[in-house]
Amino acid sequence: MQKNDSKIIVALDYADINEAKDLVEKLTPDLCKLKVGKEMFTRFGPDFVKELCKANFDVFLDLKFHDIPNTVAKACEAANDLGVWMMNVHAQGGMRMMESAKEALTNANSQAQLIAVTVLTSMDKSDLSVLGISQDPSELAQSLAQLTYDAGLDGIVCSAKEAVQMRSKFDDSFSLVTPGIRPAGSASDDQRRIMTPVDAIKAGSSYLVIGRPITKSDDPVGVLMTINSEISDL
Repeated sequence: MQKNDSKIIVALDYADINEAKDLVEKLTPDLCKLKVGKEMFTRFGPDFVKELCKANFDVFLDLKFHDIPNTVAKACEAANDLGVWMMNVHAQGGMRMMESAKEALTNANSQAQLIAVTVLTSMDKSDLSVLGISQDPSELAQSLAQLTYDAGLDGIVCSAKEAVQMRSKFDDSFSLVTPGIRPAGSASDDQRRIMTPVDAIKAGSSYLVIGRPITKSDDPVGVLMTINSEISDL
């Protein structure tokens, strides 16, 4: 199913479908993969995802499924039917939920990657403390990563700052998908645990999720080409 080997996943976070399509028309599958999250999927539905897949893009459907095992398994089957390259669940849904999701994709002979969210990159220790969690984000992420690995999933979403520790535990076959990536000089926006593309790849990241530094740029293709060049030999 994989159509290109780009390590960059562009986050299409748009409220206007025409703005999203205008950007996509400027891009090519060899430059990047694309991520569709909750906002766009809720506004524009599965047909938009199918359209991106038909345009030969690898699509990461970022809906973070978190429910009872059967419901999540059925949701993953539906995502697979759209033709996506990657989808995700919440590791905090537990072992049975993740195993059910993986089994559903295996039974469907799916080649899509199934990964799990550990700890959102917008959260720090104070955020977790309010939820009654005493672990810091890194400790919690490591625990959930091990649970994900044991459930047989293909990787995790984690902060690039946790990638070194994660990669020391898991080999390259276990994907580390890292949001919070900001090229040098970019604004951090609402991400608290951020890293540059070069540093993230060196730390062990498999794929880099980058949004506004590309989507809000006057020259998104130029930004992509620069980042691809920076990380091509790493």
